[in-house]
Amino acid sequence: MKIIYAKDYSDLSRKAANIISAQVILKPNSVLGLATGSTPIGTYKQLIEWYEKGDIDFSVARSVNLDEYVGINSDNEQSYRYFMDTHLFSHINIKRENTYVPSGKAVDLQEECKAYDDLIQKVGGIDMQLLGIGHNGHIGFNEPDQAFEKTTHIVELGDTTISANARFFDSIEEVPRKAITMGIKSIMQAQKILLIANGKDKEEIINKALNGPVTPAIPASILQLHPDLTVICSFES
Repeated sequence: MKIIYAKDYSDLSRKAANIISAQVILKPNSVLGLATGSTPIGTYKQLIEWYEKGDIDFSVARSVNLDEYVGINSDNEQSYRYFMDTHLFSHINIKRENTYVPSGKAVDLQEECKAYDDLIQKVGGIDMQLLGIGHNGHIGFNEPDQAFEKTTHIVELGDTTISANARFFDSIEEVPRKAITMGIKSIMQAQKILLIANGKDKEEIINKALNGPVTPAIPASILQLHPDLTVICSFES
């Protein structure tokens, strides 16, 4: 495990983008596991800036996203497909057909879960997985539980997660209560994992996840067992 302390959010974003860009430069056809939420936005903005300067080429890269809300169309402004298009995909030369986000509107959600796991295997697995962390220790939408969920699955979102995500909606009642998320097994099978955390409010959960016992009650604690984990954090705000 490598832990990097950033000066502030801008420094965190630049350091994370450096690691991702190096991955793509060294292996242009990398499969990138990508995350949504407020923390990665600065990282994506930096990658776009370097792409526009000609420093990085995504033309043969592929991506698989961690999760998606259940019941929301991909063109909905709150969907994670819309988020990725807005904050990254529409601004770089990655081919849309090479960007994968699970469908929360699938007729058969269980079949969608299986198909997403099959897809990850078909593209050769994830070379680098970008993660954020929730206040309750969730990664993707893998919420605290009695056991680690291994494969892509449907999850009931916890109250902490719903409250945290309410800022993106007009009211907390509009926040979906379910999501489809990549499982712990797929995340842990990534060749490299990059975890980013920003804000004073994330310091406690980062400490528990990285220094406490490995337990499904704090899903991110499983990352302690990964052979190539880099953590970048800033607790300045």
